[in-house]
Amino acid sequence: MPRADAIAAQIRDAFDDYHARFAAISRRAQKRFETRDWAAAREDATERLDLYDACIEECGRRLGALLSSRPHERAPWIDVRAAYAALIDGLVDIELYKTFYNTLTRRFFRTRGVDPAIEFVALEIEPTDAITTPVARHSYAVSETRPTATFMRVLENYRFAVPYAHRMRCAAAIAIRLQDDLAHWGGHPVRGIELLDTVFYRERRAYLVGRVFGEHRFSPCVIALVHGDGGIRAEAVLTRRADVAQLFGVSRSYFQADLPTVGDAVVFLRTLLPNKPVDELYTVLGRAKQGKTERYRSFFRYFQGHPEERLVRAEGTPGMVMAVFTLPGYPLVFKVIRDRFAWPKATTREQVQAQYERVFRLDRIGRLLDAQPFRHLRFPRARFDPSLLAELRDTCAGSLAEDGDDVVLSLCYVQRRLRPLDLYLREQAGEAVREAALDYGQAIVDLARNDIFPGDMLLKNFGVSRHRRVVFYDYDEIRSVGECRFREWPQAQTYDEQIASEPWFHVAPEDVFPERFPMFMGLPGPLAAALKTVHGQLFRPQWWWQLQAQLRSGEWPDTPPYPDALKLA
Repeated sequence: MPRADAIAAQIRDAFDDYHARFAAISRRAQKRFETRDWAAAREDATERLDLYDACIEECGRRLGALLSSRPHERAPWIDVRAAYAALIDGLVDIELYKTFYNTLTRRFFRTRGVDPAIEFVALEIEPTDAITTPVARHSYAVSETRPTATFMRVLENYRFAVPYAHRMRCAAAIAIRLQDDLAHWGGHPVRGIELLDTVFYRERRAYLVGRVFGEHRFSPCVIALVHGDGGIRAEAVLTRRADVAQLFGVSRSYFQADLPTVGDAVVFLRTLLPNKPVDELYTVLGRAKQGKTERYRSFFRYFQGHPEERLVRAEGTPGMVMAVFTLPGYPLVFKVIRDRFAWPKATTREQVQAQYERVFRLDRIGRLLDAQPFRHLRFPRARFDPSLLAELRDTCAGSLAEDGDDVVLSLCYVQRRLRPLDLYLREQAGEAVREAALDYGQAIVDLARNDIFPGDMLLKNFGVSRHRRVVFYDYDEIRSVGECRFREWPQAQTYDEQIASEPWFHVAPEDVFPERFPMFMGLPGPLAAALKTVHGQLFRPQWWWQLQAQLRSGEWPDTPPYPDALKLA
């Protein structure tokens, strides 16, 4: 067998190659923004999602050829692990290197569970705590008498191949908005601003990400740039943590950001969003595998530290496709595919998995919750509520194995826990209920305008985030808008047709009748009326026909990730 240090070096080089290719795709985002080539930007996002697995497979094949005489002998890998640890010691992104190594060895040896002898396992630490290297950033002192001049310099430092439209007007609008936002701190003027060197891109926008300083405190600061017919301009400024948290949320696609190193950027972003878990920050920066690692690490650290808590059924109406459970004190849910689906579900396990994989590749535009698949997830049997364990044994036996004192789930999807919309509407009152109902309608509009038809619009399939945003999380019936045939509901011509309990006309699987949506939404009368008033287009097939034509022509509507109130004048 080759020397351990030679194998370790090959794995390190494989990660470096992955990182370079990841950066090359991310760098294209600036050109896509400058040329307004949004279709190519979506293709780049999909290509980058597939890159990690492709690089793991390439490295695995090379190692297989290198170790042809003893390809799967485990003992020498203890030395390989030690040699690899020495090679990467002191790197800012050491955790990314470790995760790449773990993924490779797990697939190479088909590991189930965790093998600490040949893997890197450290549940007890927060990986970013060891990072002290400051991320690259621009810093500016803001003149109290000439703030516009400062923001002119800010925009001049972020250059594009196309000009800004009215740079001075944009700079003045940014200065005014920041001063207005800081006014509620007690009237202190803006003293300074610092922005990451790296520009963040997603969908049709570029973002300058940093923080703004007043006299005694700071807040996040994100300047959103758009490219219109007249050139680039500043469209919005976000300074409230809630708005920035939504921009970096788990219901959005990942940023294209050409960061030389990632860990130091995560440390900086945590100063802006201290309540956002580290795993979600890694994930939204496009490092989905590292996000999974940190989510696993964080959850099991909590799980081991709270032995009194049991895994229980998640609140809400039980699903026909998934059994869903949670740990009450931790904001995640675990979803396991059932062995059989009750009528009228006409799908298969493989189709459900394909739908979740499809959503992973979609532009989620703030309305589809990210779902991470975990394989061979192991829990102590004693930590399950008895009724939950009985349900899993009865309905999910194909995904469940019992190994000694443990329960092992062969496939489990993990998502952030939201409050089911049907429960939320029953628990809240007044304007909060109306806002949620209208945002439910807006969620369907946003999905449709991005060529996503949710299929099952029942309230139980939507959840409400802690920022009161409605998000869809049940994916087994998702289709593209183009796959649907939207029809008007036929008018009965005879008495028999009028009293028929079932449709008296042929209904194909792809047929959709918007006029009948209210029957399936289940909103109380006043909320249903409010929804029709504000989002009446949803119930007219003509709107859907026009949208289909628009999508076919390649003219995808724009879906801003913030409300109009945050846009600059």
